Amino acid sequence: MKVYEYGNSDASTILVQAVEKHSLAGLEAQMETIRSMTEKDFMLLAICVEDWNRDLSPWEAEPVFGKEGFGGQAPRLLQDILSVCRDESKTYYIGGYSLAGLFALWASYQTDVFDGVAAVSPSVWFPGFGEFMKKGRPGCEAVYLSLGNREEKTKNPVMATVGDCIREGQALLTEQGIDVTLEWNEGNHFRDTDIRTAKGFAWLLNR
Repeated sequence: MKVYEYGNSDASTILVQAVEKHSLAGLEAQMETIRSMTEKDFMLLAICVEDWNRDLSPWEAEPVFGKEGFGGQAPRLLQDILSVCRDESKTYYIGGYSLAGLFALWASYQTDVFDGVAAVSPSVWFPGFGEFMKKGRPGCEAVYLSLGNREEKTKNPVMATVGDCIREGQALLTEQGIDVTLEWNEGNHFRDTDIRTAKGFAWLLNR
């Protein structure tokens, strides 16, 4: 696991985000967008994953698109992340985009280290995830959810369930007393990913 630090290392609030190597170049722009949305000081820990489908999936699953399945190695990644989130004087928020958003949401059910989650366009269509949410409760008190308004308009029958899945997830979290919001963005899954992620982290910082 490679960890990259952005922002003020002395800040009391730490944002944790799993990313692919090719996404590192866009994190400075994301940082600037977050700063434009909040007055809070923070540091971002970017966790660079080697294999997106393997490292961020909570359990093994068959391919949903293409030929690559899901390796179910999220538990191992989470343990690595928790090893760098040990300072009890800090406030930690975890977030991510797409499958990293799903990972962030799943992680909140495994630990109470994170005070909030920014699950941005999360892959809540992931097989079995809805049932998983019904059986537990996050260890945090704040969850930001978002989705593009065209994401559920896809020919892929599994991914087309994402809109219903995220609405059901929001309703469940609300029933459980979690401070949850669901924001709808313009466009499909690949539009304004850095801005959408920044909005999620800013919402947590401004609570």
